Amino acid sequence: MPGQGFPATRASLLLRLRSGEGQVRQQAFDAVVSCYWKPIYRYLRVRWQLAPPDAEDTTQAFLAAALEKGFLERFDPEKARFRTFLRVCLDRFVQNQQRDQRRAKRGGEMQVLPLDFSTAEGELRQHEPAVEADFDEVFRRDLVRAVFSRAVERVRADHLARGRGAAFAVFAHHDLNEGTPPSYAELADAHGLAVTQVTNYLAAVRRELRAAVLDEVRALTSSDAEFRAEARDLLGIRPA
Repeated sequence: MPGQGFPATRASLLLRLRSGEGQVRQQAFDAVVSCYWKPIYRYLRVRWQLAPPDAEDTTQAFLAAALEKGFLERFDPEKARFRTFLRVCLDRFVQNQQRDQRRAKRGGEMQVLPLDFSTAEGELRQHEPAVEADFDEVFRRDLVRAVFSRAVERVRADHLARGRGAAFAVFAHHDLNEGTPPSYAELADAHGLAVTQVTNYLAAVRRELRAAVLDEVRALTSSDAEFRAEARDLLGIRPA
């Protein structure tokens, strides 16, 4: 993966959040929700030790407040990365809730987002951090998983739409297998392909996944410098 170029620069997350067009602002907010809601939920469970129902309510309430009050638009890329800013906002939000002795309520006037908390809870148990966890690192790792999950789903859907499901199936069998990955010869036998075709499929899908991951990162960053820093964290890329 290292050594390849970056995607073309597009409007930063901050510019889109501050856009005068409601649809552009909503799309930027949706991008934040899509990649950050699981890290937010799991951070609340681990850092603040909230029970699952309270973590669900607080996740919904925090995201609703972010949209209604527009505090994400106050992000200053000169002071921190966006994910750090978001985590600090989340900490303050929880502190305010505890200070006022109130919790986010289900339903009511709050917009409830269609978030599948059962998957987040299952992943938390699967990747449960140590008791003495670095909470910033916990948040970062959860964001990495969310970014890669979204990118994998994009690549999968694109391959199926283009009639290239066989290539993605080979990739999933090898790269997404949680156990010991099969050899290329074993993949060829399992999928009725030549070893050279297996090699070509894996190389092609990996390139597309890398591009999809970078595109997800680009959508969540507010400057070229932040994009490059986050890309190094996620993919180990060190641009010239």
